[in-house]
Amino acid sequence: MEISEAYPMNGGDGLHSYAKNSTPQRRIIDVSKEVAKEAILEKLDIGVLNSSKTFGIADLGCSVGPNTFAAVENIIEAVKNKYQSRGLNSKIPEFQVFFNDHVSNDFNLLFASLPQDKQYYAAGSPGSFYGRLFPEASLHIVHSSTALQWLSRVPKEIVDKDSPAWNKGKVHYASSGDQVIQAYKAQYEKDMEKFLQARAHEIVHDGLMLLILPFNPNGIHPSQSASNLCLDLFGYSLMDLAKKGRVSEEKVDSFNLPLYITTPQEFKAVVERNEGFSIERTEILPRTDFVNGIGPNGHQIATYLRAGMEGLIKKHFGGDIIDELFELYAKKADEILIPAMVKSAEQGVTLFAVLKRKAY
Repeated sequence: MEISEAYPMNGGDGLHSYAKNSTPQRRIIDVSKEVAKEAILEKLDIGVLNSSKTFGIADLGCSVGPNTFAAVENIIEAVKNKYQSRGLNSKIPEFQVFFNDHVSNDFNLLFASLPQDKQYYAAGSPGSFYGRLFPEASLHIVHSSTALQWLSRVPKEIVDKDSPAWNKGKVHYASSGDQVIQAYKAQYEKDMEKFLQARAHEIVHDGLMLLILPFNPNGIHPSQSASNLCLDLFGYSLMDLAKKGRVSEEKVDSFNLPLYITTPQEFKAVVERNEGFSIERTEILPRTDFVNGIGPNGHQIATYLRAGMEGLIKKHFGGDIIDELFELYAKKADEILIPAMVKSAEQGVTLFAVLKRKAY
């Protein structure tokens, strides 16, 4: 069994922590609340509980909070409403919530900041969600928000100098050749098959998965996507540092981001190949990066990304270049990314998918 690489978000509650710099992800959870509530009301069969008095919920890729707590509360509220709408107030079960992320995630902060008035029993479940995490048929709802774009690893061939997919001078696939794009896509399909296989064991018959994932529109080249451009700017910034002699070009050549932004079509195909789940609903969520027509500036984007990427970059390049790298990134975001985001402001970038576990 291949071991997944770990890419934890910045822990603690300091200036560059994920806890302090995950507002965009929180907005996505907030705009998905009503869709999630509708999905649970319409698609959850409360008969799946059978004689069990415990309702199992897992949030996969929970990070350190507080976003995961909001997502869990939304789900519990919707499940309670489902029971109440059937006149089954006395049958509302107890809720057991499992918070999952890599072993190196800051679980100390996560559990230290648990809401005091929480309506559930909390437990941590460390490990990669590309493998089994829970006992057979122990979960009723699985949630994951903006986590499935992270691959289990960088595709091997893109760091192999002898491979036609060697990604020299770049750190992502979007503006690379077809071989690099295909290598990333193949890794995504392999990882998603593992994800679905594992969840098919863990979720009860007719149980639900609520997945929120960034996406690129069907039919456009990856290089035309503002989401991918956001990642490509890391490569441009690192190559600038290489030209200044701050890092070696060889070091940049051996660094690639383990992220793949899928399309709705690709996502549908991988779920249908698995055969363990039916797709009950997909919906493009409203854009949340423009508030009253005003989007973030380059510094804000760099700060949000630093909370998620700093550990990955430090591991490969060390910590000396971090401040300089993200300052460079912020300037490039203002010059290149912001105009692209404004141009594509009407395009959806986040997909909400409801999957139901098929009969065994």
